[in-house]
Amino acid sequence: MKNKHKILYIVRHAKSSWDYDNIADVDRPLKVKGIKVAYEMARNIKLNNNLPELILSSPANRAIHTAMIFARVFELPTRLVQIDEGFYEASVSYSLEKIMSTDDSINILMVFGHNPDFTDLANQLLKEPLSDLPTTGTVKLEFSADSWSKIDPSTLVKHSCIFPAKENGAI
Repeated sequence: MKNKHKILYIVRHAKSSWDYDNIADVDRPLKVKGIKVAYEMARNIKLNNNLPELILSSPANRAIHTAMIFARVFELPTRLVQIDEGFYEASVSYSLEKIMSTDDSINILMVFGHNPDFTDLANQLLKEPLSDLPTTGTVKLEFSADSWSKIDPSTLVKHSCIFPAKENGAI
């Protein structure tokens, strides 16, 4: 019997570093602060939420690193973290198509990527728009649907935003 609920987490990668010259954008690493915040956010989600059964990540270094931190904190095997080339510089339509084609045996999916694409992705599914998904910000969407192909604002039953605490006005 299929589960009647699907939960999607949309996560923007943690704070990345601009300290390196001559490296491609896709290779930019996380800042130390970004790593710390990623661990804090993952612990918060682990304590208070349902954990993903599958993680999809952009191939960018900063997104993969964030996804792996979350997987480590969630104690998920690394085989449940899959890299999807399309989540780097993804269009909202690509991301939605990928999510909606997820195998229906997966009930909880977490995706890691970038702005502005992931703010736009969240806004495609939310009833009220989000102004900006901050670094390591997470949008949790719960749908009354037995198939990923049926997720949309009309099947959205609950959502929450899990954002890192602001320190000195910066995230």
